[in-house]
Amino acid sequence: MRFLVIGLGSMGKRRVRNLIALNENEIAGYDPRESRREQCGQYNITLYDDFEKALNEFNPNVFIISTPPNLHMDYAYIAYEKKISSFIEASVVDEDRILDLYHLIENTDIVILPSCTMQYYSGPKKIKELIKNNVIGKPLNFNYHSGQYLPDWHPWEKIEDFYVSKREMGGCREIVPFELTWLNELFGNPKPLSCVKRKLTDLAVDIDDIYHCLLSYPNGLIGNLTVEVISQPKATRELRIIGSLGQIVFSSDSNSVKYINTDMDEWKIINFNTGSIESNYINPEEPYIEEMKDFISAVRSKKSDLFNNSLLKDYKVLETLNELESLSENSIE
Repeated sequence: MRFLVIGLGSMGKRRVRNLIALNENEIAGYDPRESRREQCGQYNITLYDDFEKALNEFNPNVFIISTPPNLHMDYAYIAYEKKISSFIEASVVDEDRILDLYHLIENTDIVILPSCTMQYYSGPKKIKELIKNNVIGKPLNFNYHSGQYLPDWHPWEKIEDFYVSKREMGGCREIVPFELTWLNELFGNPKPLSCVKRKLTDLAVDIDDIYHCLLSYPNGLIGNLTVEVISQPKATRELRIIGSLGQIVFSSDSNSVKYINTDMDEWKIINFNTGSIESNYINPEEPYIEEMKDFISAVRSKKSDLFNNSLLKDYKVLETLNELESLSENSIE
């Protein structure tokens, strides 16, 4: 297969590395920015500054869409029109276009799938296993806090030059659905109960930098999700799930999951390897490689259900985001 990586920022470069790690050797990259193309010179792939030229000369079978979110659907619809399968990074806008595209490809063999990277991290994978095995009984409540100081996302550029500084694609606004994608895989689709979002810092961007979300999940589970872009000097990821028979705790600080139940006297701790982390990156490569491997398997077999996310699931997550924001806007200041 011939892969065209569209957008060669930090995620685009990561996706190029993913493909190389999976021994895919027909890879090209497109980005109108010369600096981004130059940064990809180390990967020895074909590079284009013109999208039409990339289409005509390289003739890709697969798009890897790693542009800012407001451009995802533009390229995804081109993929649909040209019968090109596509992988799309996490989205935060254009939910109606996402739903329409889902229906357009529903009865075709075109595979267009959105990212769900957190499901490939060791912590969430272990949590899913523990819950499936009823280790803590029925999940009743979770408290989850995810945060990282926004200027640390891309320390090599001003946040004003990065799409997460724009209100519709703001850092918090992007991470709420990013986290819901894997939480919903564990617990189902939630009903939003309340939300408070604010700007608490003096960051020189017009975005809310914290979201507090209260969610009601099927089977009576209540979830409290906090997403912020103010945690420094280290990122935050802490989850505690309380079940009818025990508890699960996931911490990025210790890079571990621990659990205890009523048949145990002490916590059982599972520690994870750090993984391979590229220079200027925070997260390891391995989850992204696993995710790309599953996507490629789905494309080769023409079976979207081999991948653990879909455009319809993405649409539902963005619906939840919109409902949460509506609740915040209607709350008393």
